[in-house]
Amino acid sequence: MAQSIDEDGTVDPWRRRVRRTRRQMPLWQELPLLLVVAFCLAVLIRTFLLQAFFIPSGSMEDTLLVGDRVLVNKVVYDVRDPVRGEVVVFRGTDRWAPQIDGEQQIGFVGKLGRTVGDLVGVSRPGEKDFIKRVIGVPGDRVRCCDEQGRVTVNGTPLDEPYVLEDSPLDVPPNPKECRSRRFDEVVVPPGQIFVMGDHRLVSQDARCQGPVPIDNVIGRAFLVVWPSSRWSHLSVPPTFDDVSGPAVASPSGPPPVRPTPQGGALLVLPLTIALGRSRAFRSVPFSRAS
Repeated sequence: MAQSIDEDGTVDPWRRRVRRTRRQMPLWQELPLLLVVAFCLAVLIRTFLLQAFFIPSGSMEDTLLVGDRVLVNKVVYDVRDPVRGEVVVFRGTDRWAPQIDGEQQIGFVGKLGRTVGDLVGVSRPGEKDFIKRVIGVPGDRVRCCDEQGRVTVNGTPLDEPYVLEDSPLDVPPNPKECRSRRFDEVVVPPGQIFVMGDHRLVSQDARCQGPVPIDNVIGRAFLVVWPSSRWSHLSVPPTFDDVSGPAVASPSGPPPVRPTPQGGALLVLPLTIALGRSRAFRSVPFSRAS
């Protein structure tokens, strides 16, 4: 490395100290910078790539238990539509009853903390965020039940070992309530999906609240990340491999990459580089889904 040499041939010590100062930054200056970088990365990842959701209800037991955290891929449905058997997080339509939380009054500090938490996904999301399993995709004919009390998709019965408690067969079907196992045949409209909970006895789902637009889907839940004892991959059950039939593509499918006015399709590359260089990012933000 070239050094500054005085006229008498010695190294200038002042310039050497300047170079040393530029190479090193005190911890008290570096730490706030790293915290800001970590916060920005958490916001970007929550918005575009991955988000963790908290499970507050038993509608997906025993696949997902109350208190589980699941990791949701928010990019996958930018390149394709959901498929049968996947577990998805979505925003319910006006027909979907909101989750009632019995929320207590909080002060200014609590509201401020919740606002910051919402940015990075640590706090609770909207009251109409739900998590269910995809049973039918556009064009499918879904009904219940066959002679053995099973749900059928395009005439193919589903063997569902993941269902904890099914709804009773002796309760008359009611399109406004999800108390009965039986429901009339539903032809899933284009651009929508038919979803149900794995704990059918307590799940309020598409049986009584209607299909969900694919545009409302936030992402696919693919991994249980907490508690560590329940770490598992949320795969598609093999029973859906036997289903075939008149599933149709959405009339106007999404583009390969979600565009933004500022060219946000190129965000993944710089974000990946930033993640590799950052020492501050150590956690994934959490939200909750019903």
